[in-house]
Amino acid sequence: MLKSHSKQDTSKVLFYDDFSSPKLDRSIWNARVTGKTVNDEQQAYIDSPETIYLSENTEDETTSSGGILALHPRYRKDFQTSEGKRFDFISGRIDTRNKFEFRYGTASARMRLPVGKGFWPAFWAMGNEKWPQAGEIDIMENIGDSDWISGGIHGPGYFGEQALINQSYLTSPGDITHWHIYSVEWYPNSFLFRVDGNLYFRVTKDTVKFFGKWVFDDPKYLILNLAIGGKYPYKINHVNEPYYGVPDQTVEIIKKNQARVLIDWVKVTKNDFTLFDPENVEGQQI
Repeated sequence: MLKSHSKQDTSKVLFYDDFSSPKLDRSIWNARVTGKTVNDEQQAYIDSPETIYLSENTEDETTSSGGILALHPRYRKDFQTSEGKRFDFISGRIDTRNKFEFRYGTASARMRLPVGKGFWPAFWAMGNEKWPQAGEIDIMENIGDSDWISGGIHGPGYFGEQALINQSYLTSPGDITHWHIYSVEWYPNSFLFRVDGNLYFRVTKDTVKFFGKWVFDDPKYLILNLAIGGKYPYKINHVNEPYYGVPDQTVEIIKKNQARVLIDWVKVTKNDFTLFDPENVEGQQI
């Protein structure tokens, strides 16, 4: 599946969206609505232009020729879901499940993230089986700290606190509020995690099999979301009030509508297995 408006070599492109349509392209994306709440997150996901919308390219002249996808959290006191659960925050989550899935390849996205303890934006991929047997690839996660992101994988025997993850500390061209390309190269025997083409984490099949079963030979679908609070932010900031993992300062940022995740484009390409040398991965670029 391909939607491309760039001059790139399209022969290797499996998926590309630069958000140049007037609205989110529902032929390739689903907007998810909160059902089961996981990780003690404090938001409800809703399908609404309040939380998921496309804007014109006015943020930065260095963005692509398309538009920008925004995931925008809002404060909505006592918002009630269809299941009768109540939340004070709403936010956005989209995925490509049953519309685009891929097996091996390089998944990347150019993004800008908000700073504030308790924000939990993520760009990831997951399979269709029950978690963690489905296999989860966290291409990028952040919990509101300005200078680092994390990437890694979850599967049977290595999930949650035992997940295989690592952090990348951002330097040039700046912190998470600047544009960065977050990516993972997925091969039959390894993962290479990069920021702006720079390798910061490698996971091999042999390493994974020490902890549990390798579950990364089946197709995965892409996910983009912005969670508020929950276990991962709490693990870092130890904030209990006013919300689990979310301090007052972040609540004020949300109330003032000053926090958004911006996505310039999302792309999946084929990997050239003939060029892959596991002994020399440093110099291999996206």
